[in-house]
Amino acid sequence: METLRKKQGFICDMDGVIYHGNRLLPGVKEFVEWLYTEKKNFLFLTNSSERSPRELQQKLARMGLEVDESHFYTSALATAKFISSQCPGGSAYVIGGAGLITALHDAGITMNDVDPDYVIVGEGNSYNYENILKAVHLVAKGARLIGTNSDITGPAEDGIIPACGAMVSPIEMATGQSAYFVGKPNPLMMRTGLRILDVHSEDAVMIGDRMDTDIVAGIETGLDTVLVMSGVTKPEEVQRFPYRPRLILSGVGEIPG
Repeated sequence: METLRKKQGFICDMDGVIYHGNRLLPGVKEFVEWLYTEKKNFLFLTNSSERSPRELQQKLARMGLEVDESHFYTSALATAKFISSQCPGGSAYVIGGAGLITALHDAGITMNDVDPDYVIVGEGNSYNYENILKAVHLVAKGARLIGTNSDITGPAEDGIIPACGAMVSPIEMATGQSAYFVGKPNPLMMRTGLRILDVHSEDAVMIGDRMDTDIVAGIETGLDTVLVMSGVTKPEEVQRFPYRPRLILSGVGEIPG
């Protein structure tokens, strides 16, 4: 644990690590206070694309946790960055929340439901049968399929809910086209996080609740890894994976000691 406390950069997942739904998890306030007191560079890196950094900052504030907006990075921002680098000034048909649409707009990507360069899928209440049909039609016509993240499920206050990977699946199956997923465990998002923190991978740690996104992303990017049991992963599930986190903790509240 002492090795962990000496790290300068902390990249933390949010769902299942910081909160469940609208409930702050035990020990989170103490952990964030410790990050600030010890002058650590930290980033809340979430695969959720529904909310903007400002909305996430306000969500935490409503739970009684004050964190500056600069400490948030989402798969929506990573997706917008990727699309703008691949196809500057391109267009997209988007199924997702306001955080994703805003990020794409800010990156110069226009909305297009006729002949878009991309069909982009993220989480959000706009998901329905009608826009699945539209997406299938556009991908069949040649639009490239992008998912903001590959998570099949996500944690909620009363259990698990479908996430982006599950929402993209019907479009993939109907068209025979595989989506390209930008969020964790894609190294693109992790490397951007390290650049934001201005910390080398050897001096950083990835803290998450998922083996298949958070932990593998940390391992493949050269970060120290911590799995917390406060989210979707059960202790017995860890053994099924061919890789392991360096530490397994009940929650982030254990880190300050």
